[in-house]
Amino acid sequence: MTAVNGWLIALLAVVAYFVVVVALYRTGRIGPDRALSLFGPALMLKTQRGKAFLDRIGRFRGFWTKVGDIGIALAAIAMVVIVALLVLDAIVATSISPSAAPPPQEALGLPGINPIIPLGYGIVALVVGVVLHELMHGIIARSQKIGVKSLGVLWFIVPIGAFVEQDDAEMMKAPRRKRDRVAAAGVLANFALTVVFFLLLASLVSTSVQVNANGVGVAGVVDGFPAQNASLTAGDIITSLNGTPTTTTGSLLDVLSHGRAGQTMPMTFYRASDGATVSTNVTLAPLSSYTGVASDSQKGFLGVAPEFLTPTELRGTLIWPTSSSRGPLFGLVDWLVLPLAGLEPMQGTPVQFFHFSGPLAGTDPGTAWILLNLLYWLAWMNLLLGLSNALPLYPLDGGLLFRDFSASIASRFRRGWDDARLERFGGRATAVSSLVVLGLLIWQFVAPHL
Repeated sequence: MTAVNGWLIALLAVVAYFVVVVALYRTGRIGPDRALSLFGPALMLKTQRGKAFLDRIGRFRGFWTKVGDIGIALAAIAMVVIVALLVLDAIVATSISPSAAPPPQEALGLPGINPIIPLGYGIVALVVGVVLHELMHGIIARSQKIGVKSLGVLWFIVPIGAFVEQDDAEMMKAPRRKRDRVAAAGVLANFALTVVFFLLLASLVSTSVQVNANGVGVAGVVDGFPAQNASLTAGDIITSLNGTPTTTTGSLLDVLSHGRAGQTMPMTFYRASDGATVSTNVTLAPLSSYTGVASDSQKGFLGVAPEFLTPTELRGTLIWPTSSSRGPLFGLVDWLVLPLAGLEPMQGTPVQFFHFSGPLAGTDPGTAWILLNLLYWLAWMNLLLGLSNALPLYPLDGGLLFRDFSASIASRFRRGWDDARLERFGGRATAVSSLVVLGLLIWQFVAPHL
């Protein structure tokens, strides 16, 4: 399917959706007092079922109050982190070329639209994250004696989400601390789910996924050059070159940087096709025969494209990214950017670097990788949802929290202000923060083209 056809199908789906919504609205089946109502462009299917469940779970008020307080602290930290990242992105955007600018679709964290997020894994992860996010809002709301008007399904083409509709009047009348617990509950739920799914993934990878050989994974080879002539193919692992163990991509590139055109080097690699270790010799070609640059004529060229991470590094990143040999920060970044590097979802060439043992031994590799990929995206999407909802932007949870944070800070310096004036100040502060956040979001896509 071409990109044009994909966008055409998406457009037709949106048009069909709105035709159905308009037809239901005109026949009186959609309205504020109906089971079906609109929330912006999304269709809400409301029900009273489930409220008793929220009451049963929320009756442990002391426990949920402490959980809510933890949620406020986490949401505040997340707010600072995500805004700092937006500022950093805005600074970086001023120094990159138009060709390197991110596509506008990356501004939307929607599966199938954002090119980073795969459709299938993304929809499942997004639905799970949204449903539990909203469920936590409802539980904390009831624990704080704030009413829940309805529960239900929120639908706008794809994906299907869920909502818990708090009583807005009771929310506004509640003390700031109580309503902030409710607002922060969703962010807390997403971060908790991130930890749960990350640990599940890490435990399965550590016990079941084994590296075929410790070396540099081959993503591809260049036709007609020494690597191909030595029968090296994508999926193989280079374990040594010219007598030097190639345990990192840097070590392989270092050996090649000292190689000269016409130099013969011994090479050992693991061949994925038959699970054998092969020792051979390769004679480096002139780099100029690949680049077309005359000054490269004396430099050696193997003709191999290494993966972003070695198989051993990739396995370690999935198990515990902070243990990376490059440091905990680089390890965390590696874990986050696996989709950008083409290493998540794991499919095709990269899966040939591994075999299964332990709990997944004997499992069909395709099925095993689907499970592992799903756990990764469940963790990744919940992290994205938690950080996104912490933005000080209306109508996100972070916007509601920032309003109360601003009012609370103002109350310390303006002791003569009454609650109404503090609320107005908080609302204005959040309006400003919303404009700033929107400006930062737009700037990173516009700045490279200025």
